[in-house]
Formats: sequence, C-alpha cells, structure tokens
Amino acid sequence: MDAALIERLTTQASTDGIQQLVVGAVVHYDGKVLLLQRPEDDFMGGIWELPSGKVEPGETLTQALIREVAEETGLGVTAVRIFLGSFDYRSGSGKPSRQFNFAVDVEKPDPVQLQEHDAYAWTALTEDPPVTDAVREILDAYQAV
Repeated sequence: MDAALIERLTTQASTDGIQQLVVGAVVHYDGKVLLLQRPEDDFMGGIWELPSGKVEPGETLTQALIREVAEETGLGVTAVRIFLGSFDYRSGSGKPSRQFNFAVDVEKPDPVQLQEHDAYAWTALTEDPPVTDAVREILDAYQAV
C-alpha cells in the first residue's frame, strides 16, 4: 500500500476533526465478499458490515487492517490491494469516526472463525447485500475496479 496515500488520508482526517480512525476490509473470494453481522446488543446491533475495527495508537492503517481481519475472522491477509473510499459516522461513544476501506486478499477463505460477530456470509454483490448505504457505496466502488 502506498505510504504517501496513507499519510494523506490520516492527515486529512486529523484536519477534519476526526477523533477515531477505523479500517474496513472488502475480503473477496470466488466472486463473493465477506460480510459479518453485529451482535443484537452491540452498537448498531444486527447490521451486516465489512470486517472492520479501530486503529490502535502507534498502528498504521495497513497494520490495523491486517490485525482486525485476523481478530474478527481468523483469516490471514496476504495483500492490501486498493483503497476504496471512506465514510464518516459517530461511534457508540459519540466520537467523530472515519472508516477507511480497502480491498484485501487472504490466504484462504476458510475457516472463518468469528470472535466479535453473530454470523457471517459470503455474499455475491449481485444479491443486493443487506448493508448500510455507506457500506453499499464501498462495495459499488469495489465492483467498479
């Protein structure tokens, strides 16, 4: 991943008053993408989302992306291929947050080992996946590349 791009993204987020950086991964295999369902009793409970999570202090976006995919799915990222866009939201604690989304390759698509979600699905993008509008825009950007 281009270090200059990562620097521009994080610098712009800081300039924009973003307090929490988040990364999201479009994990693809055999024409499908991996979606995870949040627990019902969690922030935004029940929604389907990309594997994603907070960037920890001292981590780069790329490091956080690899760690979060492994933590949430048990899958090993072999490559971060392309930046697909970002979206802003307020976290459960009210912090202005920005999620940076990337297409990634993984070693193998299974087994998916959930740690923080209730369910997962490999979903064809032609199936109109049950995601938020923000995630739908990221998946549309992925289809366009």
